[in-house]
Amino acid sequence: MKKLVLFFFSFVYFLSASGQLPNDSLEYRIRPDTLKSGDVQLSLYNFNFLRNYEFFNNFQDGYTLFGTQLEPRLVYYPNSKLVLSAGVHVRKDFGKQGINKSFPLFTIKYQNGNTALINGVLEGNINHRFIEPLFDFERKISNPVEYGTQLVVDKRTLFLDAFVNWNKMIERNSPEQEQIFAGVSSDIAIYKQKALKVSVPLQVFAFHQGGQIDTDPAPLQTVVNAALGIKFQWNRTGFLKHLKTENYFVTYTDLSPHKQQVYSNGTGWYFNAGLGTWKYGSLLLSYWEGHKYISPVGMPIYQSLSRQINHPGYSEALRQLVFLRYTLQRQLVANFYLDFRVEPIFDLKSPGSKPMEFFHSLFLVYKQDFRLFKRK
Repeated sequence: MKKLVLFFFSFVYFLSASGQLPNDSLEYRIRPDTLKSGDVQLSLYNFNFLRNYEFFNNFQDGYTLFGTQLEPRLVYYPNSKLVLSAGVHVRKDFGKQGINKSFPLFTIKYQNGNTALINGVLEGNINHRFIEPLFDFERKISNPVEYGTQLVVDKRTLFLDAFVNWNKMIERNSPEQEQIFAGVSSDIAIYKQKALKVSVPLQVFAFHQGGQIDTDPAPLQTVVNAALGIKFQWNRTGFLKHLKTENYFVTYTDLSPHKQQVYSNGTGWYFNAGLGTWKYGSLLLSYWEGHKYISPVGMPIYQSLSRQINHPGYSEALRQLVFLRYTLQRQLVANFYLDFRVEPIFDLKSPGSKPMEFFHSLFLVYKQDFRLFKRK
């Protein structure tokens, strides 16, 4: 084990990739635009997904998600700083009768320079750019729409996403508790030149479940997860596109008045190193060591508390995992993107786990705006 850890740190030092794979082609943002002032446009976003987990461990189920999501929106640009949109999100799971889910989409967005204020449907899930121990990538499929208020700053030296997602509201005498998600995801560049960028990511995610007007007798819950890291990226020419490393110290704290979880606080170390090529995709090596770590919306495989269907309540204080991730991302034609991923996992500690498990994904994304007419 010591030799493996030593090898990993050596790899990080000499190579140095992102704490999770890049998701640029999957992100979807509608921005005010001077050239579009007075326009009414139709915006289409189509996300097709195949995500398969070949898992047989005690913490996360093995299953497949296969389907498509469509978001058509009418978008109005009153001026260069404001945009209003209305539409619908529709999800269809293959092999299941009818439409799986649909959501109305209403958003108003004010943008001044590099700063945007959003109310309604947020630029959510993967757009927050959280690492997987805090926020599961799969929520892009299972919980694609978030409602609330959001502030986004996207500058050359700073990315900041602060939001409140009102996940579940309640009315008087509701049998369920309200649910609120809130978070801050930031990346602060401390050195940036053409070939080298050094930045400090800071991420905080909070989950609250409770309320004062419901009839649910369950106690209030408040859980906070945080991550502080350091990132290095060397941009290259030739065969290699870049070399980079991203490493985090992660925490979990249960702030509930009456604690129900098996652990009330925990920590984790998340180390990542890899490289990207111009033609053949990217390779990433990740090491996770979690001690009594729990995140309400983090990927289950990282947790110390099981979410596996046959092992409810099962826990292991120490989790040690190694991930080897390969991704190929391409723009096939204008507005159409392919994203393919294979991610083997090696569990170094859990008794009874297979030496190697894996999950893989195929995403096809189409996104384009069509001008309908212009206000005179």
